[in-house]
Amino acid sequence: MTIRSTAALLALSTGAVLLGLVWGHTKSQPSPLGLSLHPAELLADGHDTATLVIEASTGPPRISLPENAHSAVVQEVRETGQGWQAQIRAGVLPGRVAVRVEAPGFLPAVAELTLHPETGDRAGDGTPDLLRLDDEHDRQAFRRWFTFLAEAQYFQDPAARPAEIDDCAALLRYAYREALRPHDSVWAAAARLPLLPGLEAVDKYQYPYSPLGAALFRVRPGPFHPSDPSTGAFAQFADAQTLQRYNMHFRSRDLAQAAPGDVLFFRRDREEMPFHSMIYLGSSHIRKDGLRYVLYHTGPDASGPGELRRPSVDEIRRHPDPQWRPLPGNPSFLGIYRWNILR
Repeated sequence: MTIRSTAALLALSTGAVLLGLVWGHTKSQPSPLGLSLHPAELLADGHDTATLVIEASTGPPRISLPENAHSAVVQEVRETGQGWQAQIRAGVLPGRVAVRVEAPGFLPAVAELTLHPETGDRAGDGTPDLLRLDDEHDRQAFRRWFTFLAEAQYFQDPAARPAEIDDCAALLRYAYREALRPHDSVWAAAARLPLLPGLEAVDKYQYPYSPLGAALFRVRPGPFHPSDPSTGAFAQFADAQTLQRYNMHFRSRDLAQAAPGDVLFFRRDREEMPFHSMIYLGSSHIRKDGLRYVLYHTGPDASGPGELRRPSVDEIRRHPDPQWRPLPGNPSFLGIYRWNILR
């Protein structure tokens, strides 16, 4: 073989190797991931949904909301003949939501969802519809957590009880707020409860991830207006009278009509703390004795800081002081009230 022939053969071989390397490198490059989201705009009402279509034939995709995990919920991921499909449920926080999708063998892709503010108040009671618990699962989840958290404080060592619980209204605020929180391990460690129940959480939203932020309680009259969260219509603190007037609605004066989580209100002719409340627990979460209970904090007085009491319904109906009996004939008994979010 001549020197020229050998050189030509060597060049040809080198070119083939380089071509193979380039071809192999090209083949290993991930393909773009095809995404589509319909519709791309939803109402931030905690219910509206969009369908995410993922054009990938590999294993289950990983779908995340990297910028705000509380803005929407990923649910119902299923395989289809063309790839995968997922439902994206709106939260109650308006704004733009980036939906990131990763699938084996593909480059990650992002679809954008826009959530428009929900500003309705169908009951005209000042509570925005975005906070109302519209389905039975959420209503029952709230009732169970609200009553459990209140009752657990009765069994709690007073030294471990949250310092904020110093009267009847404080007990309401605590149990209401904590019932709406995410009940994860961090929360459990901070709560220091004597026991933890296996209760389902509210799905629609979690405190404080709503347009109201930490200001849960309405403190002035009137229907809800979009400017209310920024003009002082809601606050973190509310006394018993404010909770009754602007955050609850009247149900009945018959205790037989009460549901767990409802609140009994009393008004006495006294200058200091004329309004008083009791939580209707129904059956105990902690001691299964077949009785129905109410729970209340006596509030501070000249003799001390007050205490939590948990009489049975029969006991409270026979209270030594007739003004504390939840009976229709008692003029001090204002009736049974229910939280507006359960309306």
